[in-house]
Amino acid sequence: MSESEIQAGVGVGPLAGVRVVELAGIGPGPFAAMMLADLGADVVRVDRATDVDPTAFGTPHPDLLHRGRRSVAVDLKSAGGREAVLALVAGADALVEGFRPGVTERLGLGPADCLAVNPRLVYGRMTGWGQDGPNAPYAGHDIDYIALTGALHGIGRAGERPVPPLNLLGDFGGGGMMLALGVVSALYAVAGGARGQVVDAAIVDGVAVLSTMIHTLRRTGMWQDPRGVNLLDGGAPFYDTYECADGRHLAVGALEPRFYDELVRRTGFPLPGDEAPDRNDPANWAALREAWGRLFRTRTRDEWTALLGSSDACVAPVLDWAEAPRHPHLAARGVFVEHAGTTQPAPAPRFSGTPTALRRPPPHPGEHTDEVLAEAGLTADRIAALRAEGSVA
Repeated sequence: MSESEIQAGVGVGPLAGVRVVELAGIGPGPFAAMMLADLGADVVRVDRATDVDPTAFGTPHPDLLHRGRRSVAVDLKSAGGREAVLALVAGADALVEGFRPGVTERLGLGPADCLAVNPRLVYGRMTGWGQDGPNAPYAGHDIDYIALTGALHGIGRAGERPVPPLNLLGDFGGGGMMLALGVVSALYAVAGGARGQVVDAAIVDGVAVLSTMIHTLRRTGMWQDPRGVNLLDGGAPFYDTYECADGRHLAVGALEPRFYDELVRRTGFPLPGDEAPDRNDPANWAALREAWGRLFRTRTRDEWTALLGSSDACVAPVLDWAEAPRHPHLAARGVFVEHAGTTQPAPAPRFSGTPTALRRPPPHPGEHTDEVLAEAGLTADRIAALRAEGSVA
């Protein structure tokens, strides 16, 4: 592939040539579609016809989760809108949707409807509770899903209430990322001769899978159910955060003895008058944390970073959202990129033979309606008729 083709976003990424239809939603569904687009898939987002604002066309939409794709605007409740979506589905490899169970079926766009026009289609479904089970009909959010799986119980300080970990664990880790993996896996099966199928990606399923290691540690007696008393949940003083002299924080992850020894050597721990009790005895952890806390408050975060950052002490500064893109390591790797005037995370992971790139800024609803529907085989007259009746916009 030529450099000019890469810059133009032609055939970029390992999913180049894969076509995906995304029925617009929020959160984990768009994230999964973004991941597929970042990996090179041609993703068409089906937005609501009522959301169209032609005056915004040609400018990036502010929602970065929509990046990398084109948008058509459709009234899914109309017969013409259903016709337009099924025309897209007929030429697609996958569809992703994030409605409550049964909604697409009522619209005439459920798995049976779509597989009837395209038997090789991978139909990806994103929900919190899943397509079945007692909770399936009800609304919920990330905090509810991680609460039910036990994950939320384990996050927080000892003796205090659980702390929501943003919505990264449920919506995006257990939800959108699992849906993207499921779609890619099903596409691989189709490429090997299998028929199309439905991918039921439920956030409760995904979060439970993500917690497999914790279940292993519990089974082997290496994890206690009370929060904030374990090796990886802030219970251990050598795996925690500390406030520095300037009020900013350090993250310390010196789990292994050799890394802890390096941390001790470089910092001169403990301060005069403090002791360094055996770190292997949890009975000493409270005293050990206090001693480390006093030491780390003697210098600023950046002074500690200069002393410890380039070493095996396993210490990193806790950066805020604005600082992170400027960190030398992240800058050297291009973890954040500037695209369409906005600093944002670069596509991940990286591929040696089929490199990824950000190809398109986030579109506004309906920005590519005529273009995409024409590619799907609809004539200019038919598109005009659908537009006149309000089925597309």
